[in-house]
Amino acid sequence: MSLCNEFSIASHWTGDFDEQGLQEWAEDLRSRLRSPEASLALVFMSPRFFPQAKQILEILRVHARLPLLAGCSSQGLIVGAEEVEQKAGLTLGLYSLPGSELKAVHFTQEQVEEANGPGYWRLESGVEADQTNGWLAFLDPFHLDSETWLRTWNEAYAPTPVLGGLASGDYTQQTTQVYLNGEVFEEGGVAISVGGQVKLAGVISQGCTPIGDTWTLTKVEQNIIHEIGNRPAYQVLAETFDQLSPEEQKKARGNLFIGMVVNEYLDEFHRGDFLIRNLLGADASSGSIAVGAIPRQGQTVQFQRRSAAAATEDMKELLTRAKQSIGGAPIYGGCLCSCNGRGANLFGEPNHDAQMVQQRFGPFGLAGFFCNFEIGPVGEKNSLLGYTASLALFVKK
Repeated sequence: MSLCNEFSIASHWTGDFDEQGLQEWAEDLRSRLRSPEASLALVFMSPRFFPQAKQILEILRVHARLPLLAGCSSQGLIVGAEEVEQKAGLTLGLYSLPGSELKAVHFTQEQVEEANGPGYWRLESGVEADQTNGWLAFLDPFHLDSETWLRTWNEAYAPTPVLGGLASGDYTQQTTQVYLNGEVFEEGGVAISVGGQVKLAGVISQGCTPIGDTWTLTKVEQNIIHEIGNRPAYQVLAETFDQLSPEEQKKARGNLFIGMVVNEYLDEFHRGDFLIRNLLGADASSGSIAVGAIPRQGQTVQFQRRSAAAATEDMKELLTRAKQSIGGAPIYGGCLCSCNGRGANLFGEPNHDAQMVQQRFGPFGLAGFFCNFEIGPVGEKNSLLGYTASLALFVKK
């Protein structure tokens, strides 16, 4: 299946490795891109292509005439309006981005450990903060400290958005691949700066709906919240749960999370203003709850519930909001990085996120993959996310 507009096209290769077939497929895809040239191509491949990955990259670069090719491996792929979760094959998206200035860099764990201050990554990447409008990033989850990388990258480039995800691959061997031009890397990450006359517009749907009121954290120790609004945190959580209808309580069991506001300077808080994190445990005797983050005293929080209906509602509202903020600016294409925990397992039907994106913004070339974790901005800070759809749209600046 492929979908396209004047500036982008994405297509899916379902067969095995076939040099002649892949050459013809790449040439055909290039001929169907109506713009005179492709500025960028994104490729995502399932692990069965690991042995031939370098050959495949070379075939695509030569026969689709690609100046910049990047991507990673994944068990599941996204192409057009389709999510291919089984026997995925490979997907290729071609993008013509008029007036764009693109630069890509591969980085390693060694560099992450060396990074010291905002100047480090600017020097290593050759991209100054004022030369980029946003980054696409694809990371190896097994050999790279993604949290530290993102924190140091934020020091160099925030509030510029970073969108993307962590590759998936062969779990038994703890092997993934990231791709840049003709190179195959089994560690590190690849980041692509999008500058010039093209910007990245992000849609970050964390798949939750808020429940109860917003609260202020009044006593916190590491990842343990002792008091919320000067009351035992457990008591506030229990009351929030008790206020749900019996039907909602049933859905909420095992699906409760906490949302932490990133920017406290907003007049009021809406979807997209909260960084969603796991509730790791709750202790009635001490009155404390443990969360999968390091919250801070004085931070605003709101409990959240995750479900298929909540994720659909969240995605719909955030896509609508993005459409309004983009206005009439041309959208050239997109890249969708969706959590392994979404897809048909969560929604009970295939193609949920990809179809919603196409219905709101399409038709255009959309390529992407199912991730181990997702990357995207919440407020003005880029974070590692779970259960999330991270959508990067290439938009005329």
